[in-house]
Amino acid sequence: MGTWQSAVSLLAETARMAGSAASPGGPEILGNAAAAPGLAGPASPQDLLAARTQMALSLGWHIVLACLGVGMPALILLVEWRAIRTGDDAYMRLARQWATAIGVLFAAGAVSGTILSFELGLLWPAMMGVYGQVIGLPFAAEGVAFFVEAIFLGIYLYSWNRVPPKAHLLTGLPVLIAGTASAFLVVCANAWMNTPRGFTGTGSVVRDVSPWRAMFNPAVPHETLHMIVAAFMVSGFLVAGVYAAGMLRGRTDRHHRLGFLVPFTLAAAFTPVQVVVGDWAGKEIARLQPAKLAAAEALFQTRAGAPLSIGGIVSGDRLHYSIEVPKALSFLAHGSFDAVVQGLDRVPRPDRAPVGIVHLAFDLMVAMGFGLLLLSAWLAWSWWRRRETPRSPWFLRLAALSGVAAVIAVEAGWTVTEVGRQPWTVYGHMRTSDAVNPAPGLWNGFVIVTLVYLVLTVVTLYVLRLLRRAGRPIAPQEPERAPAPEPR
Repeated sequence: MGTWQSAVSLLAETARMAGSAASPGGPEILGNAAAAPGLAGPASPQDLLAARTQMALSLGWHIVLACLGVGMPALILLVEWRAIRTGDDAYMRLARQWATAIGVLFAAGAVSGTILSFELGLLWPAMMGVYGQVIGLPFAAEGVAFFVEAIFLGIYLYSWNRVPPKAHLLTGLPVLIAGTASAFLVVCANAWMNTPRGFTGTGSVVRDVSPWRAMFNPAVPHETLHMIVAAFMVSGFLVAGVYAAGMLRGRTDRHHRLGFLVPFTLAAAFTPVQVVVGDWAGKEIARLQPAKLAAAEALFQTRAGAPLSIGGIVSGDRLHYSIEVPKALSFLAHGSFDAVVQGLDRVPRPDRAPVGIVHLAFDLMVAMGFGLLLLSAWLAWSWWRRRETPRSPWFLRLAALSGVAAVIAVEAGWTVTEVGRQPWTVYGHMRTSDAVNPAPGLWNGFVIVTLVYLVLTVVTLYVLRLLRRAGRPIAPQEPERAPAPEPR
């Protein structure tokens, strides 16, 4: 699903307008807030907090819909392919129900994505003014991917029974491809903020700009793969959780069993892959951003044979009440039990991330991930033994919560990525305090955006609930027909 629909020209213009409003000096203020003489002055700590909180709210809300925009098209195409292959109407009914839902979710995601695109320029004009020319390529390409996704989603939704079944299935493939491409391109931009490349110079002037080198920076492989796999997990577990909750209420017909088993199996298949990708990402962070790894593990002292700390509370420069696995961090980070792992003692105190938040988020992400792995293994074991889902009601109870756990894991992972980079917006080049809009009153914008998201949440859930209550597995503009009775 498109995260930022506008191309870099819109972002740059928004940044220019925001900068002009903040200072009588006009457009020349674009640049590092600490260096550009046209700025009215640095933002207050309260306004900086408002900008960061608003961005966190927007990203945290949108990331769930972005995950569904990647994973749900795959689920829909999978069940529609099974319907065409087997002639089983139960699969087709699922495909139509999920297609109707994704139409609603796509509309909500388009709204939140548009908000995000303007927030980049309005909240962070210095970053976009200076570095927009460097990192504009993935934003522009994402705009193209978003429009391709929107066009083919419209074709897919409105062509039920108007084209042959196989042709209709093929119209959904661009939706899946474009949605995945959108996620890839947006994460490319975020990866650049963690490992900036493709330019020389710092402050308010950059030179020797190479957009391709910036886009394919060293953090791209592990960040993009980590996010895309997470998107399939979130989609699968969330959809399966809805049907698991229905089955707990006694709805054990074939429709609910398939509605649970198909998405849960897809998500379960991606879960061990995510564990491997996560291990790789941790090694890359140890190499590219050792200060972030030190914050995630609350490692305050550089040491050989560093232990892996599980849990605990950060107080001052110490981690209390944690469970330590001797030498495990050295092995996980560098492949050797005696390897040296950099601690926070080598990071100047003003350059340290908020250790308590990052460590808690990292532990939460790992805990949710391994919990989902165990739940997936439970299903695999039962299916291997009896060719059926586990009979224990506790399995369905946990499965009903699996979607929430997957969302928590994604939100926690993005907290590690974003908060762990602080105090930098562009790592090592521009601080967040220098990138923020210096205009006063940013809390007003935060309140307005919060109300918008509250209304958007209520409306989206209300429409989805209406569709479920109406029991309408039909596509838009298609004549209603009574569904055929399902075999039990």
